[in-house]
Amino acid sequence: MYIFSPCQEKQVEVINQIEQQVISRSFRLSTVSPVDDFEKDPRICLTSVHIPNEQLINKIEGFLEPLKKVSPPDHFFYPADSLHMSIKNVRVINDPPHFIEEDINKAKQVFESVIPRHKKFNVYFYRLLLFPNNLALVGTTDPELDNIIIDLDKELKKAGVPDDKIYISSQHFFSNTTLARFNNAPTKEFLRRVEELSKSLSFEPYIVDSVTLLTCNAVFLDRNIVKTWELE
Repeated sequence: MYIFSPCQEKQVEVINQIEQQVISRSFRLSTVSPVDDFEKDPRICLTSVHIPNEQLINKIEGFLEPLKKVSPPDHFFYPADSLHMSIKNVRVINDPPHFIEEDINKAKQVFESVIPRHKKFNVYFYRLLLFPNNLALVGTTDPELDNIIIDLDKELKKAGVPDDKIYISSQHFFSNTTLARFNNAPTKEFLRRVEELSKSLSFEPYIVDSVTLLTCNAVFLDRNIVKTWELE
């Protein structure tokens, strides 16, 4: 049986709280509302992510195949080159955007200062999580992710571009990779297959070694990469 570290236990608590909010339909966090065509969604955000290596992308694509076979046509699965791991939001998705070019430049200066002084960290993927309008692969991490986010949050506020996303915790975070978005409630068969896949997940620890600041829509299209920084 896998034993979580104290940091991971806090992250699992946050994940479980989110799941309970979804189940009780009392979801209070920032989320992306559905649209008819996700690929042409004009809403744009300013955010930071880690772009996974090819090995991880291939593994994710492989285990999604059984799920795609029972998925309703309105479910949008992220193509391989759109899969990413969220690090730190700056401005949530909106049309028109909640930011201007000056905000992008301020955020870039903050990331330029903060990211190089932090270290690589491991992600331990362990389950799938259904949000109100999307499905995600989630995992716990080493404490460094919390440190990076808290550091960025403090410096973004100082720079006048505070993160406008609503979180369940301001101290503990987790790795989140959105796999699919949907307009209507998932079918029972889809939910059953998600539960089966979640229980059978088997991932080696994944090392996050870079952070990319960019603008994009909800499915990581219409993206404009500002810059990528390496972690120590």
